[in-house]
Amino acid sequence: MRSFPVRRVIRWVFIGLGAIAAVVVATPLGRYLIRAGWEEAKILSRRERIEDVIANPRTSESLRDRLRLVAAARQFAVDSLGLSAGKSFTTYAQLDRDTLVLVLSAAYRDRLEAYRWWFPIVGRLPYKGYFRAEDARRAREDFDSRGFDTYLRQASAFSTLGWLNDPLLSTTVRADTSWLANTVIHELSHNTLFVAGDAEFSESFASFIGARGAEAFFRSRNAPEAAAAVAEDWANDQVLGEFWEQTAKALDSAYRAWPGDSAARVVARDSVYARARRVLVDSVGPRLHGVNMEGLATIQLDNAALLARRVYAQRLDLFDSVWVRNGRNVRQTIGAVRTAVRDSPDPFGALERLLRP
Repeated sequence: MRSFPVRRVIRWVFIGLGAIAAVVVATPLGRYLIRAGWEEAKILSRRERIEDVIANPRTSESLRDRLRLVAAARQFAVDSLGLSAGKSFTTYAQLDRDTLVLVLSAAYRDRLEAYRWWFPIVGRLPYKGYFRAEDARRAREDFDSRGFDTYLRQASAFSTLGWLNDPLLSTTVRADTSWLANTVIHELSHNTLFVAGDAEFSESFASFIGARGAEAFFRSRNAPEAAAAVAEDWANDQVLGEFWEQTAKALDSAYRAWPGDSAARVVARDSVYARARRVLVDSVGPRLHGVNMEGLATIQLDNAALLARRVYAQRLDLFDSVWVRNGRNVRQTIGAVRTAVRDSPDPFGALERLLRP
């Protein structure tokens, strides 16, 4: 009987792994994933159990109070909302920088269409995060040079969709208490439902769960002022979401009026944004609560910024309507949404069908 060539197999396995590694390093996506993995590993290496940080006498009382709030919001999300938490937000990581990640969005100027990056598992997404500021600026400059609109902003938290035990980050814990509870519940909702390739639905759903879930959380703690603050922010989100929707429709109409003429389409879209600026300041602004009106006059308005904002605020009325239909019970609403969109190629359409008499 001939012996099995173990050494030869091992050699070819190592050659194959080396070839795969070389291909990964040679591609932009491969280098990006390696960098992201390295940054995530550094974050995970800094994790401490939240209860240990609370018990540490060197922990400030302010941080201790916020960590207790996070622990309570997480428990509420699991017990009362039925969200899948795993071990997420059971640990705390103190970062060595003030900015966690810079998020870049890009969009075509002559049509309302976002540039989408492809990632393993989650599919194509209309944004990309960068841990190094120079990488983010370099990517933005590259898109700018190719004639794209670009929108770069900071993010203080992110979710690995349950693949890893996400810690609470020092960049997140600095937020005010109402926003902190909202963020924790928002990120945990991704562990429960994230439609691959449809960031707009997934993030808008998470915006709804974060807001209505945090409102219910504060009411359960007999904190009506905090609950009212969350509800007020959610009302602002819905008003702005409606404004982004109307602006998008106006842009679509302007683009359709100039088929095949890219230069004319860009001029038409600039006119739409000029009108939208006036509407935002004169009509939308007075309907908002606690918003800096001067900031509205200088807010970035272009295709990249519009589409990036719509990712988190698309058809928010649908989610609230399902919530009302389910007796304003957040847990029941989550179950109804998950059932409605299961295996549906059009999750927003699935919610519309769910609301039909």
